Amino acid sequence: MTVPKDIPEKWLPLVLPLKRKKDKEERLKAAKEKRKAGTEEERRVRANDREYNEKFQYANNCIMTSKYNIITFLPVNLFEQFQEVANTYFLFLLILQLIPQISSLSWFTTIVPLVLVLSITAVKDATDDYFRHKSDNQVNNRQSQVLISGILQKEKWMNVRVGDIIKLENNQFVAADLLLLSSKNICTHIPSAHLMILVFLRTGEVICEPPNNKLDRFCGTLYWRENKYSLSNQNMLLRGCVLRNTESCYGLVIFAGPDTKLMQNSGRTKFKRTSIDRLMNTLVLWIFGFLVCMGVILAIGNAVWEKEVGSLFQSYLPWDPSVDNFLFSAFLAFWSYVIILNTVVPISLYVSVEVIRLGHSYFINWDRRMFCQRCNTPAEARTTTLNEELGQVEYIFSDKTGTLTQNIMTFNKCSINGHAYGEEESGTTQRLDFSFNSLADKDFCFYDQSLLDAIKLGEPLVHEFFRLLSLCHTVMSEEKSEGELVYKAQSPDEGALVTAARNFGFVFRSRTPNTITVQELGRPVTYSLLAILDFNNIRKRMSVVVRSPEGKIRLYCKGADTLLFERLHPCNQDLMNYAADGLRTLVLAYRDLSEQQWEDWAAQLHSAERAPDYREDRLAAAYEEIEQDMMLLGATAIEDKLQEGVPETIALLSLANIKIWVLTGDKQGKILRLSLCCRRHHRLPSEALLSFETNARHIFRHLCRIAMCNVNDQRHKLAVTGSFLTLTLPLSHRSSQAHALEADMEREFLDTACVCKAVICCRVTPLQKALVVELVKKHKKAVTLAVGDGANDVSMIKTAHIGVGISGQEGIQAVLASDYSFSQFRFLQRLLLVHGRWSYLRMCRFLCYFFYKNFAFTMVHFWFGFFCGFSAQTVYDQYFITLYNIVYTSLPVLAMGIFDQDVPEQRSLEYPKLYEPGQLNLLFNKREFFICIAQGIYTSVVLFCVPYGVLSQATGSDGIPLADYQTFAVTVATSLVIVVSVQIALDTGYWTAINHFFIWGSLGSYFTILFAMHSNILFSIFPNQFHFVGSAQNTLQQPVVWLTIALATVICIVPVLAFRFLKLDLKPQLSDTVRRAFTSHLLAINSSLHCSVSKEAQWHPILPMINLSK
Repeated sequence: MTVPKDIPEKWLPLVLPLKRKKDKEERLKAAKEKRKAGTEEERRVRANDREYNEKFQYANNCIMTSKYNIITFLPVNLFEQFQEVANTYFLFLLILQLIPQISSLSWFTTIVPLVLVLSITAVKDATDDYFRHKSDNQVNNRQSQVLISGILQKEKWMNVRVGDIIKLENNQFVAADLLLLSSKNICTHIPSAHLMILVFLRTGEVICEPPNNKLDRFCGTLYWRENKYSLSNQNMLLRGCVLRNTESCYGLVIFAGPDTKLMQNSGRTKFKRTSIDRLMNTLVLWIFGFLVCMGVILAIGNAVWEKEVGSLFQSYLPWDPSVDNFLFSAFLAFWSYVIILNTVVPISLYVSVEVIRLGHSYFINWDRRMFCQRCNTPAEARTTTLNEELGQVEYIFSDKTGTLTQNIMTFNKCSINGHAYGEEESGTTQRLDFSFNSLADKDFCFYDQSLLDAIKLGEPLVHEFFRLLSLCHTVMSEEKSEGELVYKAQSPDEGALVTAARNFGFVFRSRTPNTITVQELGRPVTYSLLAILDFNNIRKRMSVVVRSPEGKIRLYCKGADTLLFERLHPCNQDLMNYAADGLRTLVLAYRDLSEQQWEDWAAQLHSAERAPDYREDRLAAAYEEIEQDMMLLGATAIEDKLQEGVPETIALLSLANIKIWVLTGDKQGKILRLSLCCRRHHRLPSEALLSFETNARHIFRHLCRIAMCNVNDQRHKLAVTGSFLTLTLPLSHRSSQAHALEADMEREFLDTACVCKAVICCRVTPLQKALVVELVKKHKKAVTLAVGDGANDVSMIKTAHIGVGISGQEGIQAVLASDYSFSQFRFLQRLLLVHGRWSYLRMCRFLCYFFYKNFAFTMVHFWFGFFCGFSAQTVYDQYFITLYNIVYTSLPVLAMGIFDQDVPEQRSLEYPKLYEPGQLNLLFNKREFFICIAQGIYTSVVLFCVPYGVLSQATGSDGIPLADYQTFAVTVATSLVIVVSVQIALDTGYWTAINHFFIWGSLGSYFTILFAMHSNILFSIFPNQFHFVGSAQNTLQQPVVWLTIALATVICIVPVLAFRFLKLDLKPQLSDTVRRAFTSHLLAINSSLHCSVSKEAQWHPILPMINLSK
């Protein structure tokens, strides 16, 4: 603030307050403008002063994840739907049909299917948004206790504002991001006695960072009563958390609603599309091009016919008034044929695909064999767009802890002063007796009696070892009844270590902000807690500074071996023995501090905590200074056991030619032990074991040599470290020369990894996990799947084609980011080998048949054009054109796409090689598409030529010729419906009551609607709409018509049967062999027991071997 120099000194007491007020108003105005522009640089919050805080226009606490409301639903949803190319295309056709000069079809032939598709999609979107509204309302209407005018009042979450002070009670959800002011159990900077002063005087103000999505950091300053208090992430309670082990607390709202860190992290997930989606879009474009070509051919034919022949008939068949020459007639004919032939690009294709995918998702959700009784957790398909991609997976990237293992830690071994405890002697399996300790955990198991003897003999270092475990942690203790302790730990590791100390006599009882109470061998001891040096992913260690009752100050530290060994005096480093056994290890160390050392360092720590800038760096430097010259106490070894069924699942997936890469932050030794347990590795050859090298070019040469030695050799295994990946995978900040080397190295690494039987990446960061997945996606045309259970797996899960979340001990972040979720890794085999394979098979059969039936239907118009003077006359009745795709043929193909199977689920698991066609994309590709199109064109030729050739010379039983347009139209339409119905009956591999009902019911509905449309009743009511009055009755009572239909059906179907029989005999697929063996087995059982075949054997009712996919 500057004051003009010419103002007299006597006026300063009046001018300065006005100047301060003006500066304050300018700051508020600037903050308001930045808030509107979305460039908030800092946040100012005054406690319990809504009038002040509302000037900044901070977001309220109401969240809205829904997309629509009653007013905006229709326009917004239609806008979104018409962004789909297919919907826009059919809207364009509808507009063309409103032009009478070019349309030979009524407008409803397009608008009825279009409205049906838009309506089904709109209902689906409305249902999804309804549940989002319901969830939002449930959250927004939760109750909070807010201090208003010094009185606690109940307010809905949506009405909470920034600056409000909220009271929370135990087990309540946190309503917004709060600065913790005080609690009954844990006091922060502000004593509880002064809370009401803060409320009434409104002197408390917080200046902090703007809203962001960084969950692990917060930087701010609290100004209160002329004092400044530094704020960090430890002072915050984040929205969505639950208050535990605390009777009540008060918090100041800093961020509300969309500004909270939870909502900032709930950004939109990247939309994933399957390979079939991408192929289908390409094929639809090809079909559209084919449609244009047909239109051009017929338009040219119209021009030639009108010029050479049509001009001769002008006297009684003149052109329309708007047509003055044959070229303009051809132009109009082109658009007319585009309208008529539009069914070759099926409007119902996309909505049918979505319905089938929805059905497959429900099958996954309803699978009882993927339901975990212990966790009461079912499998969940969190997306409906990736089901068939589950049948094409080639690479699985898996986390280890909590994904392959149970993430339930047990204290397995330890080393104290160079002496190892916990090694099981041969023949010794008796559990230790902890009956001397009334507070011992009855579920704790340990088998080495020598450690318990050392405790009882009073060995100082052994006591100090367990004293450290009972003091250096953040566990909360709750005593439900006398002697019944319940520990609440942030991680399973901490809980296991504190429980071990508890059983060996060093029982952690309680803590306050300044003390920790421990019962040491029955004697209660209270230590003064001077400082806590928090754990984070960079430090990888935690320390506490305590003062014993005797006044001795000591620092206790536990952490990763690689970091603690650098901070120790030379001592016995026997930890690597445990790393080789694959156990989770921590090094324990201590340092004695003098009073002067503590006071000097405490002053430095206090200065770092109050620093306005670079506070985290200053704190890290202070921690680094005190954590030096420590003495090694020993090491702990914790075992995390494999989940049930993991070895069998990995073995089964390997037989399905699925490559499993393990990406973990654990040590290499732990993963090798895991691989032995999974029966996949016996020993890693030295030439295939890659570890970190400081010379990047040396790594490149090493990779080239391994790749040359391991070509097509699947016996080798590869293990790399995160340090190795740092040099191998390119980063944006490297030089161009480094980029060139890294590009070669990453390709050599990938080639080497792909020829190995298994790949293990140890000590990798979450970013490196995502980079490895991206590397495979970039260079391999393969579907990738990532599976994990923790927040560090989220980037990997989002990067892969398919993300699977395991709901375990590490929260639900992975589940929320995933496409599919369940509670056990072993369920992955059913997800892929059963549901995934079936979904891929069903979708491929659906698409093949769908394109076939539409080409068979549409191409008849093309051939008819050459016999009607290219006049754009339709073959069928316009109502048949409207109902063909939405009534007559829609339900049978949907039933096949939802329920079809080639072999039962047991055979899918017994023969994992059945999974390979999906990986090789054999069942639906461009070749299969052209085969289906060729079959459809062949069927259309038969359906046109046979009736045309027969009826042109035929007469009815009454002697009247049958060579009329309406008889021909009814005959061709009936032949078409019967042929496609027989074809789908042959394509169906697994018959259910629904399949029977839909196939034969659709055929019956055709005849019912046909006779109704051609009845005298409808003609008498709507004479201008129903022109085929009596045609169905007159046509279908003629025997020659039925012989024509039968002949056309036989000519269409017999070649298909012959081809499938020959293919079955000459080149059978594995599914054919499995099905044949299964059918023979069932027939043998049926013959011996004289009983009916079970439901599981309901294959084709006529010929079990002819239902092969095209």
